[in-house]
Amino acid sequence: MNTNTTNDAVARLTALPTASISDALDSLGVNGTPHGIAPLTYGFRAAGPAFTVQYEPAGTARGSVGDFLDDVPPGAIVLIDNNGRTDVTVWGGIMTEIAADRGVAGTVINGVCRDVSTSLEQNYPLFSRGRFMRTGKDRVRLVAVGKDVIINDVRISPSDIICGDSDGALAVPAAYAEQVAEIAERIEDTESKIVAAVKAGSTLIQARADLGYHDLQWRKA
Repeated sequence: MNTNTTNDAVARLTALPTASISDALDSLGVNGTPHGIAPLTYGFRAAGPAFTVQYEPAGTARGSVGDFLDDVPPGAIVLIDNNGRTDVTVWGGIMTEIAADRGVAGTVINGVCRDVSTSLEQNYPLFSRGRFMRTGKDRVRLVAVGKDVIINDVRISPSDIICGDSDGALAVPAAYAEQVAEIAERIEDTESKIVAAVKAGSTLIQARADLGYHDLQWRKA
């Protein structure tokens, strides 16, 4: 996917809720929804190409957190896989301040964050498995940047588009981005028409049937 195509797909997906994007992924048989990652606040919304980061336990060697941030381009979503750990943090206030200043679109963590107040003050979109104050310095170490990561059973590549809102965060594979956007837009349009029809006097069952609602999420064989 070239830069212009990527930018167009990001713009379209940014305007769509993750619920409709998830339904579109389902209709294509694509697994892009890692479970258990939520926003710090319901107002956060973000989309952008993934900048993938992988941590592992530090062992006897010392480890640092966040040195990769100098390489993150504006508009990207930092996707950190800390193997779902909730006992040490891999994102804090300094990183939030820098990322926000540089135009990074947001951060998604398979793990936890701290300095939550800074994220809220900066209105910096942050999605994680929770929050905890204990540092990851010398407890985890960076093992890979810009490589595929697997969160739960979802494989996410650096070229994939990460989308997040009040319902959580998901990944749209680059090869499916335009198709997913098209289907999700159709789902949104259909749902709006269903609501309008019911408000105009139709039953919900009839409106859904008339507008082919259930077929929108049906996985094609």
